[in-house]
Amino acid sequence: MNGRPGAQRVVSACFALAAVVLLAGCDTLGYYYQSIGGHLGVMAQARPLDDAIANAKDANDARLAQRLALAGRIRDFASRELQLPDNGSYRRYANLHRPYVVWSVFATPELSMDLHKWCFPIVGCITYRGYYAQEEAERYAAGLRKEGYDAYVAGIPAYSTLGYFDDPLLNTFVYLPEGELARMIFHELAHQVVYVRNDTAFNESFATAVEMAGVERWLAEDASADARASYRSYDERKVQFRSMLLRTRDQLVALYRSNDDEAAKRRGKAKIFADLRAEYETLKTSWGGYSGYDRWFDMPLTNAQLAAVATYQQWVPAFTVLLAQCHGDWKCFYAAAGRIGDLPADQRDAALRKLAPPATHVEPLKADRAGH
Repeated sequence: MNGRPGAQRVVSACFALAAVVLLAGCDTLGYYYQSIGGHLGVMAQARPLDDAIANAKDANDARLAQRLALAGRIRDFASRELQLPDNGSYRRYANLHRPYVVWSVFATPELSMDLHKWCFPIVGCITYRGYYAQEEAERYAAGLRKEGYDAYVAGIPAYSTLGYFDDPLLNTFVYLPEGELARMIFHELAHQVVYVRNDTAFNESFATAVEMAGVERWLAEDASADARASYRSYDERKVQFRSMLLRTRDQLVALYRSNDDEAAKRRGKAKIFADLRAEYETLKTSWGGYSGYDRWFDMPLTNAQLAAVATYQQWVPAFTVLLAQCHGDWKCFYAAAGRIGDLPADQRDAALRKLAPPATHVEPLKADRAGH
């Protein structure tokens, strides 16, 4: 989706948000109101980037001023070099005074890796449900667990409004290491270029492929030597970590699709998660004790955690091949991705599979029933 002029986008978005509330049933009105109010609250706190930098300098906050200036250079690079939308997104800054902008709830059945879907009038069906207050997300997840679901609550530092609003830079991600900050901005802007209703795996894989290639180019052309070295080390650990999770996800899918009875599947599930914890400790030792992923293991492990990781990675290999076929030409790549996105779901998956197998050894995840 290409962004429209700022004022028109905001008016259109407000009408769309109002329509959502009018169409909602009583049981979902509270959720929609918190979504609308939460987002408008974020937007109300945003200030132009130049003003935010000046305010930081006046407050003798050199670190914030430096990070905002860096973010501004990354934002310019995104449009100039990656052909991402040249609009007001990430040209303002808001300090939300909390660690995440939203908390997303993911859920799967107890003995399945199929992510539950929720459907909404504007964005279609997606495999998560977001809350602007952590306690509300935790409360909703608790209700899902009572229904027998595996539920996982994840703090989310940024999200995209698909070009309807000028999404601001936030304190929740502006202090990330340079490569990660670039990755975040490129990823969220990519959602404004191509977005397919009802297909989270396509959308997140596309944006992930854009961020990966974009960061490589940023590091090669504009980043400092220290930033390049830091990101290489970080990225190597991230690849190893995600590979471990995807292997575990494949083991669980195979278990749940087996002919074992439910009791045996539950025992197998417990063993696979115990093995995952042990493998992580070994991996952490190989990293010299790096503990950046400890928080992920500080909570009970669930199917939903692993399924969420798989959703973001599923079609990345296919989009990577597609970019290579376009010889790195971003306009060609976006147009080709858009054509695939316009296909019916089965044909879309077939086209992606023809480009490259999905990033897991088993069949792609299917959606659980929509609802809640």
